[in-house]
Amino acid sequence: MSASTNSEFNFQKIIAWGLIIALGSIAFVLLAISIARMAQGNKPLDPEAVNMRIAPVAAVKLAAPAAAAGAARSGEQIYNASCAACHNTGVANAPKLGDNAAWAPRIALGLDGLLKSAIAGKNAMPPKGGSDASDTELASTIVYLANKSGASFKEPAAK
Repeated sequence: MSASTNSEFNFQKIIAWGLIIALGSIAFVLLAISIARMAQGNKPLDPEAVNMRIAPVAAVKLAAPAAAAGAARSGEQIYNASCAACHNTGVANAPKLGDNAAWAPRIALGLDGLLKSAIAGKNAMPPKGGSDASDTELASTIVYLANKSGASFKEPAAK
C-alpha cells in the first residue's frame, strides 16, 4: 500500500463517520419532535391558551380624575376610600369617627377651619388626607365625618 492510498482511506473513514454522526443527530432530533407531539396528543396549539401563557402579569391603567369624569363623589365615598383607614381605627392619633369628645374642639373651628387644615394636612395626615378630592368634595367629606361625630354642618354648595 502506498502512502497516497493510506491517506485516501483515512479521508474516507472521516467522511463516513461524519455522515454517521450527522444522520444520528437528525434521527435524534426527529425522535424528540415525535415524542413531543405524542405528549401533546397531536393537538394543534390553541391560540387562546398560548396568549394566556405569554400574557403580561400586570397592566397599568390610569384613571381619569373624578372632576374630569364629570361626577362628583360623595363625602361618604371619599371618606371610605381615603379617610376610613385612620379615622375608623385612630391610627396616629386621628380622631375616630363618632367620637364626639375628640371632635368637639375640631368642630369648634367650623367647616372653613377644618377644610383649611385638611387641605394643608395635619400632623400625620397628608394634604387632603392623601386623596385626589377637589376642595368641594373634601368639604363634603369633612361634613360627613364631622356630622357623624356631633356637628351639624350643612353640605357645601357645588362649584
